[in-house]
Amino acid sequence: MSHEPKATLSPIADLSFEVALEELENLVAKLESGQASLEESISLYERGALLKAHCEERLKRAQMRVDQIVESPQGLALETAHIG
Repeated sequence: MSHEPKATLSPIADLSFEVALEELENLVAKLESGQASLEESISLYERGALLKAHCEERLKRAQMRVDQIVESPQGLALETAHIG
């Protein structure tokens, strides 16, 4: 079984939500298959946890952007943040 070297993996912070989610889904499938060794499973689980956190952060930021959009009589408008 081939194990992809960590050096060839993209830094998680550079991944889009879609790419990170796809990688996470692939890691889960590999873990569920039972084909990985114990050490590889631990490495996969660690990266999966980081990918999950990255996806959650991306979703949180996207939700904050969407929450700024409000309905106005003229259509959609961006709500300005209130500081103070």
